[in-house]
Amino acid sequence: MAKRQAFGEEAQALKQAQRKMAKVIISTKNERGKYSYKETMMDQDSVSEFIQRNKK
Repeated sequence: MAKRQAFGEEAQALKQAQRKMAKVIISTKNERGKYSYKETMMDQDSVSEFIQRNKK
């Protein structure tokens, strides 16, 4: 049996709630020469902007 498909504003709200997320890990080298890592969960659409802002 097929599922019923919802139409209208409720269906749009449900689709917006199910956003695609990505885990981004940024590495930085500290003064001792070791690497530290920072993890962030964010929307998949804004990953490239986040990486560009946090590049060193």
